[in-house]
Amino acid sequence: MPRRKATREKGAFKTSLAGALTNVRNSLHLFGRDSGKTTGNLVISSNVSLGETKPSDPGVAVWFVWDGMQVCIPVDRYLTVEANLQAIHHIIEARRVEMRHGTLALVRASFTGFVALPAPATPPHWREVLGIGPGVVETKAIIEDQFKRMLKKNHPDMPGGSHDAMAELNQAREDALREIGQ
Repeated sequence: MPRRKATREKGAFKTSLAGALTNVRNSLHLFGRDSGKTTGNLVISSNVSLGETKPSDPGVAVWFVWDGMQVCIPVDRYLTVEANLQAIHHIIEARRVEMRHGTLALVRASFTGFVALPAPATPPHWREVLGIGPGVVETKAIIEDQFKRMLKKNHPDMPGGSHDAMAELNQAREDALREIGQ
């Protein structure tokens, strides 16, 4: 979703940050109950640091999983984090109204606009790629030996090897050597 470019609004919400957080959590719980589909993996994100009262970016995003669908509801329309959170609470409540007066299919369709992109795949740690267990004290010699051993399996010219596997192996070697200061 595009970020807000116009001046942010004050908003007419009269809630504290704690109250808005509670409202979002409660709305999600009730939405799950009403739909018969649990909500889980809740993440509430903003650029606010602890103790900061007026962040330059008060935008908030709420991620969760509902009925196997990864959902993200971002709001940065208002001047405060609590107002943006309260707006998300009202968006979830609107889905509850759809549930009461419409159908599950209607709610599912309305959530398609909030489908979150999947999280990027986290590459495996260099120890996993090189086959070096956590108890081994890593040295340049051990890393190079394991690299050569894995090279025989992952090289594109070898059966089962590929360019992608080789690139991952090269990256793991580079990461390992950097981590031990070589």
